[in-house]
Amino acid sequence: MAKMEVKTSLLDNMIGVGDMVLLEPLNEETFINNLKKRFDHNEIYTYIGSVVISVNPYRSLPIYSPEKVEDYRNRNFYELSPHIFALSDEAYRSLRDQDKDQCILITGESGAGKTEASKLVMSYVAAVCGKGAEVNQVKEQLLQSNPVLEAFGNAKTVRNDNSSRFGKYMDIEFDFKGDPLGGVISNYLLEKSRVVKQPRGERNFHVFYQLLSGASEELLNKLKLERDFSRYNYLSLDSAKVNGVDDAANFRTVRNAMQIVGFMDHEAESVLEVVAAVLKLGNIEFKPESRVNGLDESKIKDKNELKEICELTGIDQSVLERAFSFRTVEAKQEKVSTTLNVAQAYYARDALAKNLYSRLFSWLVNRINESIKAQTKVRKKVMGVLDIYGFEIFEDNSFEQFIINYCNEKLQQIFIELTLKEEQEEYIREDIEWTHIDYFNNAIICDLIENNTNGILAMLDEECLRPGTVTDETFLEKLNQICATHQHFESRMSKCSRFLNDTSLPHSCFRIQHYAGKVLYQVEGFVDKNNDLLYRDLSQAMWKAGHALIKSLFPEGNPAKINLKRPPTAGSQFKASVATLMKNLQTKNPNYIRCIKPNDKKAAHIFNEALVCHQIRYLGLLENVRVRRAGYAFRQAYEPCLERYKMLCKQTWPHWKGPARAGVEVLFNELEIPVEEYSFGRSKIFIRNPRTLFKLEDLRKQRLEDLATLIQKIYRGWKCRTHFLLMRKSQIVIAAWYRRYAQQKRYQQIKSSALIIQSYIRGWKARKILRELKHQKRCEEAATTIAAYWHGTQVRREYRKFFRANAGKKIYEFTIQRIMQKYFLEMKNKMPSLSPIDKNWPSRPYLFLDSTHKELKRIFHLWRCKKYRDQFTDQQKLIYEEKLEASELFKDKKALYPSSVGQPFQGAYLEINKNPKYKKLQDAIEEKIIIAEVVNKINRANGKSTSRIFLLTNNNLLLADQKSGQIKSEVPLVDVTKVSMSSQNDGFFAIHLKEGSEAASKGDFLFSSDHLIEMATKLYRTTLSQTKQKLNIEISDEFLVQFRQDKVCVKFIQGNQKNGSVPTCKRKNNRLLEVAVP
Repeated sequence: MAKMEVKTSLLDNMIGVGDMVLLEPLNEETFINNLKKRFDHNEIYTYIGSVVISVNPYRSLPIYSPEKVEDYRNRNFYELSPHIFALSDEAYRSLRDQDKDQCILITGESGAGKTEASKLVMSYVAAVCGKGAEVNQVKEQLLQSNPVLEAFGNAKTVRNDNSSRFGKYMDIEFDFKGDPLGGVISNYLLEKSRVVKQPRGERNFHVFYQLLSGASEELLNKLKLERDFSRYNYLSLDSAKVNGVDDAANFRTVRNAMQIVGFMDHEAESVLEVVAAVLKLGNIEFKPESRVNGLDESKIKDKNELKEICELTGIDQSVLERAFSFRTVEAKQEKVSTTLNVAQAYYARDALAKNLYSRLFSWLVNRINESIKAQTKVRKKVMGVLDIYGFEIFEDNSFEQFIINYCNEKLQQIFIELTLKEEQEEYIREDIEWTHIDYFNNAIICDLIENNTNGILAMLDEECLRPGTVTDETFLEKLNQICATHQHFESRMSKCSRFLNDTSLPHSCFRIQHYAGKVLYQVEGFVDKNNDLLYRDLSQAMWKAGHALIKSLFPEGNPAKINLKRPPTAGSQFKASVATLMKNLQTKNPNYIRCIKPNDKKAAHIFNEALVCHQIRYLGLLENVRVRRAGYAFRQAYEPCLERYKMLCKQTWPHWKGPARAGVEVLFNELEIPVEEYSFGRSKIFIRNPRTLFKLEDLRKQRLEDLATLIQKIYRGWKCRTHFLLMRKSQIVIAAWYRRYAQQKRYQQIKSSALIIQSYIRGWKARKILRELKHQKRCEEAATTIAAYWHGTQVRREYRKFFRANAGKKIYEFTIQRIMQKYFLEMKNKMPSLSPIDKNWPSRPYLFLDSTHKELKRIFHLWRCKKYRDQFTDQQKLIYEEKLEASELFKDKKALYPSSVGQPFQGAYLEINKNPKYKKLQDAIEEKIIIAEVVNKINRANGKSTSRIFLLTNNNLLLADQKSGQIKSEVPLVDVTKVSMSSQNDGFFAIHLKEGSEAASKGDFLFSSDHLIEMATKLYRTTLSQTKQKLNIEISDEFLVQFRQDKVCVKFIQGNQKNGSVPTCKRKNNRLLEVAVP
């Protein structure tokens, strides 16, 4: 083997006993103590052979991680500690590799963790099977069917916050590779009585609370519901809220799961509408009314709820109201209509609610089956998972408990049969002699209940079908007559005198001695619950609904398909379903998970021995162990057996060269184990008594300790010798290194001493030379000093006569020169940037340099401005010249000017050369166009505006029609005398023409433009260029304009505009034109 594989066993590091078959001594007390010991150490799983016992821990444990899945994948069942994954893996591999259909039966009472166990089985199978888009989709749909069924079929009870109130059997179908193809779900006996009434401390089905908590306001309004639970009579208020349960989040989970499973949006809405209708049915109340003939009848108190139900379901209100008040009985050709009193009306209402919800649940199961069923027709392998209610013994047991316990009797019967069958098959397969095993056969109890002639269910059906007065008391009388002598039936009113004085047995009850113990049943309600009658009038009313889903739920309401035959009873239907289930289970290889609830408080770390003892009894676990141990208590394949115990024999240790069976035979002969304690099969060794196995384990443990001691001894000897050799080698190395170090150190000392002596000699020589050099230098310096003093004396004698007259002026000039030199050098380093807008300038260092400092600043600014201007192109220079001209003309004069500063002057806003529409206009103009813009020409008569094309050339000003391009007016620039405009933020301007000129025949022009500043500036510059005269620009809020022979005053006023911020022009009279500016 390239890699050593470490194998473990169920027997390694075992807390208590992992497999109850090995428990010694075997009795109820040791059984419970073993479970408790393992439970206290978080070991919640224990085996009985291949059966898994699961104790609910009521908390999350870190034993279901993906790593755990990989640990148990493809491992032998007994190879690791007990776990539900081990059973799931065994079942899956048997299905995949051996082509055996499997079923996993999960039983236990409410709150024992059956639903969680079924989820764990499905999640493990989903994790270990194949991958791929289609396979993952199938797995997701199978897993997401659980939240939907839990919402509609689970409820909070006093024993369990998520109790399944129905039995579920799911067949998961696989292909030949072991990949899931789909599944089929069967449901059994939904507890529909919970819809109308719940025991104290319990809730209705989850979906009602999830809908009211999690639905949006829009959806609630559509369903005519309110969020307050107290508004609905069918919802118990004392347990409406459950700690740790978020109904709103669960509602979103259910809606998402329905979408994944394959429900269409309209189907999901229809389901919620039916749920809302059931809720609102509970709010219908009745009042009594007396008729003329003296008969009592009932009337609905408040018809508003009935109206809303009819709107939800599409039923005619009068039809549903009559169905609640009357009952029609048909017999052959006759119809008899009778009134319903208040009690009968309430019974009819509750019967409708129960039937409506029960049929909706069955429809949901069928709809899920349509989505998850296998799409291919190939041969399929099947794994069934049965999650069904456990045996129930309450203070008050009724028809539901009777049916549930009957189902558990059948499951116990098939469990015993299949367990014995499995044992027998293994004995035959291994060629071991089969010995008869005595066990309690509960077939006699099953026969008491299901016998077609004298069975309790048969008599209940017979009583329900009998004409005349039928009550629960008459049914009990019949039981007392026929079942009195049955050894498992007890009744105080029976012919058997032994129960006449039994005060624990009331007169209205009977008692059955089940395999799990005696159960007392209250006979009250048996007949009504078995009948499960829904009046035909209500069925027909539901069939007439406009709601497609509700109509499909009541096919018997169709008048064309009236069947006068009485529908089958609830008991007979359940009996047939159980028979089908048993037949299905017998075709598959069974795997069992027995769930146990440790306490009634739903709390962690609490183990109630009395409660667990009760469950052990009714689950028949001790009997299961005895059946398993009746032959051989333990069996194991030869290879792992030899691998585990080979160290107990010198011939097999450490390696056995021959066959594994021969090695086991040698091993057992060497250990002198009595031959009657074991038997050799074809592939396994069978051990009869657990004591023999524990003896082997004790010997193995002792041998492992001896081997560990031997290994320790050899290891310690090896370790000490290795340490000694290492120390010796280290000593030699250290000595060598030390001698080397000592020689190096001595050499360094001699070398250091030689260097010191050399340094002293060199120092003495250097100091001697230094003294000589210093003496020579001092002699030279002295001669130089003497010569300098002598020359100074001679110069002073020569220039003494001139010094007194010119010394001050010379010093002043020299000082000034040095200051100026320093000033310019500092200015060179402190020069500001070359940007013309940079205002920075170094501060003045001396007062007498003030004028020089300012002049230098001015010269520098002019120089950098010139440098900046030299960078401009001719076009940029022209633009800036125009902007500068506009600034001189309009800055601080015209309010419109600041907004024009950032806008470039384009001139030709109309691309006349490129637009074919203006080709005629282009041909008529030969000069260069300076401005081409659309302006509004103000009409002289009424002040209204007309669009015109304004063209400015080098010599002329032209106006043309915007649509046709035809020239309307042409004015030479020499005839333009003045341009007038207001000081406000408007685009109006007037062009005044020379009096007497041809262009002035119709008067001056009044325009409005969005580019007033640019047009006025370009007109000013062009006129100045051509005429050498400055054009007069008048800026005033009142100015005169010549219109033909009249002078009109144009006045600008402030006003609120109807059309926003656009100025308006209006003719007030013959002499006034008023412009309103915002």
